[in-house]
Amino acid sequence: MAINLKNEQKKELIEKFGKDAKDSGSTEVQVAMLSEKINELTEHLKLNKKDFQGRRGLLMMVGRRKRLLAYLKSKNLEKYRELIKKLGLRG
Repeated sequence: MAINLKNEQKKELIEKFGKDAKDSGSTEVQVAMLSEKINELTEHLKLNKKDFQGRRGLLMMVGRRKRLLAYLKSKNLEKYRELIKKLGLRG
């Protein structure tokens, strides 16, 4: 089951986390989009407990988000702290 974000959701995330309206590739925007997809897929898996391919996709997305966050942390610690605070990650 592929979880795709709606265009409105993407635009909203780009405006909130990107540098400008066309900045869809920055690390912050990628992490925000992955977090949104992860949240949606988590809700899906609560209802569909036997969707093992969906669970595998979820784990792959979590791993990608983890790598992107590690990259951001090594490059710009202040932006990393700001992003995890905005997204409510890390407890």
